[in-house]
Amino acid sequence: MSEYQFTQDWFHWAPKVWEQLIPMLPANPKAMEIGSFEGRSMVWIIENMLGEKGELVCIDTWEGGEEHGDQVMSEVEKRFEHNRALAMSKKGWDVLDHYGPKAVGKVKGTSVDALTSFLLDEYDFDFIYIDGSHTAPDVLTDACMAWPLLKAGGIMVFDDYVWGEARDVLHRPKLAIDAFANIFAERLDIVHLGEQFIVRKKDA
Repeated sequence: MSEYQFTQDWFHWAPKVWEQLIPMLPANPKAMEIGSFEGRSMVWIIENMLGEKGELVCIDTWEGGEEHGDQVMSEVEKRFEHNRALAMSKKGWDVLDHYGPKAVGKVKGTSVDALTSFLLDEYDFDFIYIDGSHTAPDVLTDACMAWPLLKAGGIMVFDDYVWGEARDVLHRPKLAIDAFANIFAERLDIVHLGEQFIVRKKDA
């Protein structure tokens, strides 16, 4: 297990933006990503954002969505597991499916089920990355369910804000992100607007 295994790099332009978010986060943040695919963003978060005792939870069905075409998702999941184990070993962390310091947990299932569990357990996060289903109803659902889990001062990132211009508006994220940002306008500050839409939760 010497090298990462990626067949896609939809994340290549994001690090320049995300580097600017790191000073806004605690030294050992609790992070969550909805939609992991092969784990490209996961690896970057582990290597650059988590510090020495951070925490990341990765949520995905590994069943694919409209945007994944003919991807063999069982192979995608295997590459995710390889990349997770390699990134954690490089950091000197054990590969365990648990939550807590020095952990990168995997939740295989729908975001609705996972977020419901976190809400019931009164869990919270400093950083939430929403990159799961790209249909507008699913993006809005993920955002509204994840928002109570985000700490005051925390960062929420929506991926693919300008993606899918040729698609029907209900089959791309922008409509949902705009609706969420407008409805919660009094409770958030916009940090970045481009390929990604990034907000910070106000303290009060």
